[in-house]
Amino acid sequence: MSVCGEAVGAGSLPSELVVHIFSFLAGPDRLRASAACSHWRECLFYPALWPRLRLSLRVSPAERPRLEFLMRKCGWFVRELRVQFAADNYPSGGGGAAAAGEGAAAAGDGEAPPLCPRWLDLLRTYLELVLCVLNSVRNNRNLQKLSLFGDISILQQHGSISNTYLGKVDPDGKKIKQIQQLFEEILGNSRQLKWLSCGFMLQIVTPTSLSSLSNPIANTMEHLSLLDNHIPGNTTLITAVELERFVNLRSLALDFCDFTAEMARVLADSNHVPLHRLSLLVHSVSIMHKSLDNMPEDENWKALTRNSTNLRVYIMAFDVKSDDMLRILKPSIPLERIHFDSYITCVSGAVVDLISRQYDKFLTHFILMNDVIDMSGFPDLSDNRNEDPLVLLAWRCTRLSLLAVHGYTVWAHNLIAIARLRGSDLKVLEVTEESIDFDQGELADQDVDPVHNLIEQVSLGLGRPWHAVMDIELLSVFTEPTRHFYREMQSFSEGI
Repeated sequence: MSVCGEAVGAGSLPSELVVHIFSFLAGPDRLRASAACSHWRECLFYPALWPRLRLSLRVSPAERPRLEFLMRKCGWFVRELRVQFAADNYPSGGGGAAAAGEGAAAAGDGEAPPLCPRWLDLLRTYLELVLCVLNSVRNNRNLQKLSLFGDISILQQHGSISNTYLGKVDPDGKKIKQIQQLFEEILGNSRQLKWLSCGFMLQIVTPTSLSSLSNPIANTMEHLSLLDNHIPGNTTLITAVELERFVNLRSLALDFCDFTAEMARVLADSNHVPLHRLSLLVHSVSIMHKSLDNMPEDENWKALTRNSTNLRVYIMAFDVKSDDMLRILKPSIPLERIHFDSYITCVSGAVVDLISRQYDKFLTHFILMNDVIDMSGFPDLSDNRNEDPLVLLAWRCTRLSLLAVHGYTVWAHNLIAIARLRGSDLKVLEVTEESIDFDQGELADQDVDPVHNLIEQVSLGLGRPWHAVMDIELLSVFTEPTRHFYREMQSFSEGI
């Protein structure tokens, strides 16, 4: 091909045409195509090609050059930014939760337990990566969605990160203050922000952060998620008075103890658009510091659902006592999803029974996780009961589509009954192999292999091949509870 007698190569194509070609390619294909020549590389980061940027970063110094490059190229114009800081391999050897607790006991009162140096490096790197991200978008006025997740806070949740340790990598709290100031600057500069989500980011959000948002932006915000277990004492990240500005909020995610009766009344007011999604994190540490005294009562839930008829609620409970759960689970909550995750406490059969009776019209997801250390015996929800609570749950909750169980005894005949009751409507049935038990009659029958019979009968009930979960490490729902909750909350909120 020639124009005016000159050969036209790839490098001679107009930038607009190259960008148009790139727009049809997936991200990895664009990167490969951009290697054709320097002109195509320049076209790669044209703003129209990158309306959204989603990054999953390992908390490692090796990530910094790549992060700095991407944020320098895209940070000033990207419209949707999602960043997940993933501490994939937590260092061991003096740094675990149990080790921290033992170290504290050995050290005595007033003396901090020893911390693994690699954890300090992890925390130091984490702060540097967060600063890099926030610095790059501080002046981006086109930002519409900002989502930040830092599962490094899992370390802190288990009591392994305290202000003492943070002070070792951030003397005088200068970096933390800088991070908080940058976050407030981003909110103050925003002109189009409609989605703000910040989970487990280790002190990035403060009780004054939202005041940086102008009234016009607060009035048009559609999603708000504020989750941070590192807030001292009974401090909350948002008050009912502050929430009054968010009149167009359609989805909200908060610590349960922060979601007060007064907040429910604000959201039930006719001045607010109907709320569609509410995700609540119930944590034993939060209950200990903040208590449940101000939580919504049943009449508050009734008023809220009258104004928000399509409201659905997602609850995750970490190590919450059954007595507290019986207080929390008000009859009028339109509970669609619930996830129990325990390291110390165990869910009682009474709680499961209450859920199946109160939320039979709404419940679709039920996850029961007990990460016990002693594998010799799992709690049995059906103990001293005529009917197994999980079987009753499957019978009553006709919309149940996901059931996952680990660390609780699930009898083989009950698992078969669950599969038959829900059939193909039960899209996900995940039960770990070590959670399944067989009664003596099944084991005594020499003509039938109990494991093979279980697999066959459950598969027939579900109408598809089924196997027990062999390796718990393969399932993030069991091994990464906060990451699973945050990911599910995002999709739950986007599914309006």
